[in-house]
Amino acid sequence: MRWRGQRESENIEDRRGEGGRVGFPFPGGMRFPSGGGGRSGGIGIVGLLIILGLMFFFGVDPRVLMQGGPPGNQDNFPDIHFPQTRPDTTNFPMPGQHGPQIQRPQTTSQDDLKRFVAVVLAETEDVWSNLFRRYGESYNDPTLVLFNGGVRSACGVAMAQMGPFYCPEDEKVYIDLSFYKELKDRFRAPGDAAQAYVIAHEVGHHVQKLLGIMDQVQRVQQRLGQRQANALQVRVELQADCFAGVWANKTQEAKDIFEPGDIDDALRAASAIGDDRIQRQTQGYVVPDSFTHGSSEQRVHWFRRGYESGDINKCDTFNTKDI
Repeated sequence: MRWRGQRESENIEDRRGEGGRVGFPFPGGMRFPSGGGGRSGGIGIVGLLIILGLMFFFGVDPRVLMQGGPPGNQDNFPDIHFPQTRPDTTNFPMPGQHGPQIQRPQTTSQDDLKRFVAVVLAETEDVWSNLFRRYGESYNDPTLVLFNGGVRSACGVAMAQMGPFYCPEDEKVYIDLSFYKELKDRFRAPGDAAQAYVIAHEVGHHVQKLLGIMDQVQRVQQRLGQRQANALQVRVELQADCFAGVWANKTQEAKDIFEPGDIDDALRAASAIGDDRIQRQTQGYVVPDSFTHGSSEQRVHWFRRGYESGDINKCDTFNTKDI
C-alpha cells in the first residue's frame, strides 16, 4: 500500500499502557458485539441491538427470522443511491488476477503502525464523509483507541485476545496493535492491505450505527433466541465486510493507494478470520449455528462484492436468502 505521505487522522486516542490497570474478569461475563476474528460464538446485548435495528431499518420483520423463514423480499432495502464513477482500470487492481501471493514489506514497528492506522482511519473519514454528503447526511467521525492488554470502553472491559472491536455506545473503534502480528503469524494473512481491512471493517460497524436504529431495536431485543441472534449477527458482520470493500473501492478511485496484490491480501485476511476456519483451528470441528461473523467464503464474497461494485446498495445482506 502506498500509504506514506497521506493525511493522518487526528481522531486517535492512544491509551497504550493502561492494560495493567484494567480489572478482569468482565462484569457478568459480557461479550463484545463487533470484535475481530479472534473470537467466535456469543453475542452481546449491544450487538443484538445493532442486528435488530438494522432489520427494522431495512424493513425486515424480525418475526420472519424467528420463525426460521427467509428474510424479506428484495424490495425492502432502501433505495440509496450514492453517486459513483468507475475508476480507471489501469490503476484499479482487481482481486485474484496477480498470481501467487507476493511477499511485500509489512508495516510492523509500533510508531509506523500508529501512523499507518491514522492514515487508514483518515481514508475512511474521507470516503464515508463524501458518501454521506452526497446522500444529504452528515458523517460523524469515530475515534480509534489504541490499547494493549486490556481496555475500558462504554461497552465494558475488553482484553486484547478478543481482537479489534467497535463499541456503539461511545462510537469508538478499539485495537491492540499486537493483533496485526497475530494476523500475520497465526492467521497467515500478512500485508498492509490486510491490516487496513481490519480497520475498515470496524468502521463499517460505525456506519451501521449512524443509520440511527438503536432506539427502535431496544423494544424487540428480547425476542430472539441465541441461534437466530447469531444468524442475524452474521449478516451484520458480512455487511461490515461489504462496507469495507466499498471503502477500498472509493479509496483506490481517489488515491490509487493499492498496489497489485494488495486486494488479494485483504481477501486473504477476510478468509483467514472466517468462523469456520477459526473453529477448525481452535476446536477441530465447525458448528455453523454458533457462527457470529460468517464463514471464510462468505466474508470473501461480501468484501469482494463491495470492492468490485463500490456501491453501498450492493451491501444488503438482509434482504437476500443466500449469504
